[in-house]
Amino acid sequence: MKLIFFSAFLLVAAIATAQPKLVNQATISTITNVIAPEDEDISQIANAAGAGPGANFRNFGDGETKSTTYIKNDLTKTEYKSEMGRGSIFRNNVTKVTTTIIEVMGNKMGFYASDNDMEAMAKKRDSMMKERAKTDTAIKQRLPRTKSFDITIINTNETKKIAGYTCKKAYVVTDKIIAKDSLAVWYTSEIKFTNITSTGGTSGFGSFGGTTGLEKIEGFVMQYERNMPRGRKMEVKVTKIDIAKEVADKEFDLPKDIDIKPMSEMNGAGGGFRMMQRGN
Repeated sequence: MKLIFFSAFLLVAAIATAQPKLVNQATISTITNVIAPEDEDISQIANAAGAGPGANFRNFGDGETKSTTYIKNDLTKTEYKSEMGRGSIFRNNVTKVTTTIIEVMGNKMGFYASDNDMEAMAKKRDSMMKERAKTDTAIKQRLPRTKSFDITIINTNETKKIAGYTCKKAYVVTDKIIAKDSLAVWYTSEIKFTNITSTGGTSGFGSFGGTTGLEKIEGFVMQYERNMPRGRKMEVKVTKIDIAKEVADKEFDLPKDIDIKPMSEMNGAGGGFRMMQRGN
């Protein structure tokens, strides 16, 4: 009888230690690299999409982007820097508001939007695209999928160290076939952060950003590769996590030298947001 109770105790202890440690503050460094096809013809992309002179902004974020994400309770801030520009993305998970500051070629702009605002703008954008798709085949190819898929996480036995953490490899599958429409990720089950499942990529953009399915990972995503439109590939990898250093409250103060407007009032804000999404 004692042996049975002792075995049951060990089982409960093992389950408890397998649960990720929930961390409510941290500083995380991440590198995002967007790789474009070598044979891509930018002029043809511009002509096909009818984008006009500003089509070069469609490739904003190509190459390497370094970012630092600060987490403290319900607040997050991501600072990023690339060859094209720099900026900061503030997220308040209580009010569900995302504030974005962009600096490109010396010009600064700022805008904010709630999750409800973003959802309404996304619906309006999709409606406009569907209308244009009736006469423009290039737009038709870019329409979002209307069919929804069940998301399944398939774990493997592969492991490796990333930024000092032991990570497991898993597939985020949305079409039941690993080789098709799936995402290979490396994650650690040692820690988990409040309100955030990954950093880098487009994860800082409130309800517009992030990669579908990562929220189902039981831990924190440290690395993944994602296929993007027009043959691009996005590689995201965490390089450092600091959970010991106190994150100061002032990190989440919005800059006072920029006029931050509602996204709905920004001229061409939709285009600016796509620019920020690194080639999407």
